[in-house]
Amino acid sequence: MKPRGKAGGKATKARRRKTSTLKRRDAPKAVRLRRASAASHETEVARLTRELHELLAQQAAAAEVLSVISSSPGELGPVFDAMLKNACRICDANYGMLWLSEGDGFRSASLYNVPPALVDERERETVIHPGPEIPLGQLTRTKQLVHTPDIRESKGYIKGFRPLVALADDGGARTLLVVPMLKEDELVGAISIYRKEVRPFTDKQIALVSNFAAQAVIAIENTRLLSELRERTDALTVALEQQTATADVLGVMSRSKFDLQPILQSVVDTAVRLCRADQATISRLDGDVYRFAAGNSLSPRYLKLERAMPIVPGPGTVVGRAAMNRRLARIDDAIIDPLYEKKEDAAIAGIHSMIGVPLMRDGEAIGVIALARRRVEPFNEREIDLVTTFADQAVIAIENVRLFDEVQERTEDLQESLENLRTAQDRLVQTEKLASLGQLTAGIAHEIKNPLNFVNNFSAVSVEMIDELREALDDVSLNEKRRNEITELTDTLRGNLEKIVQHGKRADAIVKNMLLHSRQGSGEHRPMDINAVVEESLNLAYHGARAEKQGFNINLEKSLDPAAGEVDLFPQEITRVLLNLISNGFYAATKRKAEANGGDFEPTLAAMTKNLGDRVEITIRDNGTGIPPEVKEKMFNPFFTTKPAGEGTGLGLSISHDVIVKQHGGSIEVDTQPGEFTEFRIILPRAPVLIAETGGRV
Repeated sequence: MKPRGKAGGKATKARRRKTSTLKRRDAPKAVRLRRASAASHETEVARLTRELHELLAQQAAAAEVLSVISSSPGELGPVFDAMLKNACRICDANYGMLWLSEGDGFRSASLYNVPPALVDERERETVIHPGPEIPLGQLTRTKQLVHTPDIRESKGYIKGFRPLVALADDGGARTLLVVPMLKEDELVGAISIYRKEVRPFTDKQIALVSNFAAQAVIAIENTRLLSELRERTDALTVALEQQTATADVLGVMSRSKFDLQPILQSVVDTAVRLCRADQATISRLDGDVYRFAAGNSLSPRYLKLERAMPIVPGPGTVVGRAAMNRRLARIDDAIIDPLYEKKEDAAIAGIHSMIGVPLMRDGEAIGVIALARRRVEPFNEREIDLVTTFADQAVIAIENVRLFDEVQERTEDLQESLENLRTAQDRLVQTEKLASLGQLTAGIAHEIKNPLNFVNNFSAVSVEMIDELREALDDVSLNEKRRNEITELTDTLRGNLEKIVQHGKRADAIVKNMLLHSRQGSGEHRPMDINAVVEESLNLAYHGARAEKQGFNINLEKSLDPAAGEVDLFPQEITRVLLNLISNGFYAATKRKAEANGGDFEPTLAAMTKNLGDRVEITIRDNGTGIPPEVKEKMFNPFFTTKPAGEGTGLGLSISHDVIVKQHGGSIEVDTQPGEFTEFRIILPRAPVLIAETGGRV
């Protein structure tokens, strides 16, 4: 570095002095510049701060409005109030109004801090129709915002149009801003804010109000959509409830099948629940009146009255009106209805509003479903439609049960006809069998009769010839030994011939019985006095027994019901049955007396008849030896008998069973106690389905 000299040092000092002088000279100007810069900076900060505060206030206002919108879904009043209040506050307006379009006018939807004079005027005019000279009219025409710096200088005010004069004079308004609420270029409303001083609104304030207007449109649209959604939801809920109710009733119908009472009860229970009713009843047509069939009520006493009282078609009751007119009957208040007659009954249950829907089938009211409320609240159309649906379901249920009953009745008739046909067929087959058997039996019997007669006759002759042989041998000289041998041979031969005669007689009795049972009857059935038939059979059997066996005697008891009357039957066949049963009773009773060896036993036989309505009962009872169980099981089998040889063939009871059961469609039963009694109980139908003119044999 070059060393500084004396001259250099002086120059440096001189520069320093000059710089110092210049600094002193320029100091005030720098201060001023610094001060100006600082002031400008402070102004900018204040402006930014103010704008920030305004922005925060706007954001806070917008947040408050959004909060109101979110917390009040579907309610526009709180949203409009919050918008208008914040618009006036942020824009430094004194008061404001929010309008909604209604036709070609506007309806006030919200007011904020509006002077009382204007409030009274708004209340008087629910809908205003602004002319083109005032701001709302201009907005309607142009759909553009209207900004009036001074109302008193506007043409409308100067010309004295009442709305503007009222705003300026009564409301003290000077500056006006009206912002349209547009939805796809459609004017749905407007927001108006007012200042009581001449001070135009800034662009930011106008933008803020426009933003509120847009939010108002969104809120209106959201409310509309929400309302539609709620309506749709309500409609779907109602439809679902109706479908569920219908499904419930149908479920009851499927479970109850053709039991009508649970179905009707389910209908009234569901109607009360879904139609917000306090009671419901279903009445069904019974002759000329309608009687209670099912009910649901909060008042058991009223329900008891409904059960006890039939209803005649007429205007005096809701059921009677619906039945008489064959259409819906409505009573808004039963207590004051001039034609309603059961006011005391209605007062008991506190009933007011009522409806009645007829149950229609082929143009006739076969019943009525009636609903009632314990308040004055007429049933709406939806509820009426629902009750009509329930009425249709009740008609279907009643019709199904009616058809089912008809089918059941027809089925029973067909079943009865089928059973009668089968019985007739069985009887016809049996009659034909008996006829064929009779013919066969008669043929066989006749064929057996001739050789049997030869056997019997020649056996008797042989016995006589043996006697003659023995007489002839008496004159013949024989040694003792030979004579004894011949005598022994003739005795043996005689014994054999006697056995042949004995069994021949038994065979002859069997043949005679076969011929007797195989002979052809009259083939005709006719009404007969059953008491006369029984009495005649009893007399024939008694006198026949006395003629056949000497010393025969038995006590006869008769108890013949005078009401037994006539029975349509084959008299010859029934007489044959009774003769067989009575003869068997005689045999058993006399056998028991014989076994008693002359004791105090008295043989007795009783014959009784009894009227059973469409049937008649015949009873033959003896106090004889009775029938053992093992014999009772076989007693109706053909050719089964317990009588000694020559006394029974085993055909009597078998033929009797066929005559009673197969030929006459009756029944025969046996009650017995060995050693005590035997009782035959015959039941005959009065008018059986008989086989006519078949020439049947038994």
